[in-house]
Amino acid sequence: MLLSRFPRISLAHLPTPMEYLPRLSQHLGGPDIYIKRDDCTGLGTGGNKTRKLEFLMADALEKGSDVVITQGAVQSNHARQTAAAACKLGMKCELVFEKRVEDPDDAYKTSGNVLLDRIFGANIREVPKGSDMNVVMDELATELRTKGHNPYVIPGGGSNPIGALGYIDCAMEFLAQANRESVVIEQVVHATGSAGTQAGLVVGLQAMNSKIPLLGIGVNAAKAEQEEKVFKLAEETAAYVGVPGCIDREDIVANCDYVGDGYGIPTKEMKDAVMLLAQLEGLLFDPVYSGKGLAGMIDLIQKGEFSEAKNLLFIHTGGVAGLFGYSSQLNP
Repeated sequence: MLLSRFPRISLAHLPTPMEYLPRLSQHLGGPDIYIKRDDCTGLGTGGNKTRKLEFLMADALEKGSDVVITQGAVQSNHARQTAAAACKLGMKCELVFEKRVEDPDDAYKTSGNVLLDRIFGANIREVPKGSDMNVVMDELATELRTKGHNPYVIPGGGSNPIGALGYIDCAMEFLAQANRESVVIEQVVHATGSAGTQAGLVVGLQAMNSKIPLLGIGVNAAKAEQEEKVFKLAEETAAYVGVPGCIDREDIVANCDYVGDGYGIPTKEMKDAVMLLAQLEGLLFDPVYSGKGLAGMIDLIQKGEFSEAKNLLFIHTGGVAGLFGYSSQLNP
């Protein structure tokens, strides 16, 4: 696939490292575990959304936009990276936050990602849980047009076929790294939420005939809903890049047993996983996405789910700033 056919602007520090985790691998006694460090993309403390924003912001610039609008939860990693990208490109940023977490403490409301959003100068508005976020963003876009702006609306998580290009690129990147290092990856695991990361990865892996299974550990929706959302976006993305039909329904696999009480609500397993990786490998994971994905991967390894895989790759999607928004719940 020739991704250079699509508008793109450099925002991320790429390629991100692919590192072996010897102490975690020994501790779990399963496959050799590697980690793709997409927490190291650089922009606004880094994270996976920066890969998507390279394509989304390029599209916004091509359309002559002067302001970007996007949405998420109050501690959204995507919102923070979008706000940083807007600063870098001289654009304004409007963030719409859905109050998904009930009775949050002051740290959740003012620290972590939301503090960085304000430092980046983003305009923030909050709406009640359950709001139709696409409608809210469309109404905001209409309002901005009446004021002479040309807004560009980015879906939650940057998850549409344009944004998913970033994770086709990621799949190509880590396969090249594995080839150079003679590592035969036999399983890829990551946290899946808004679907763009998993959709891009599966299109990249399938289009290149890698034969590597991909597992998304869900952080919000039930399994059937999550898989259908990913499958729909993967089909759209495959068609967009010119490889229609490369995705079968059975290529989309999500395990949603580690969501806990809901999106953004910490679980004991997530806390244990975050502490374990910090103290074994000196790595930090966020409490909403990669922390729950990590907890799922650890539990599945301990249950022998990946017993046939010699080498497993975990995609670290970043979000460490979110730890500060959950400080009262994560203090050892």
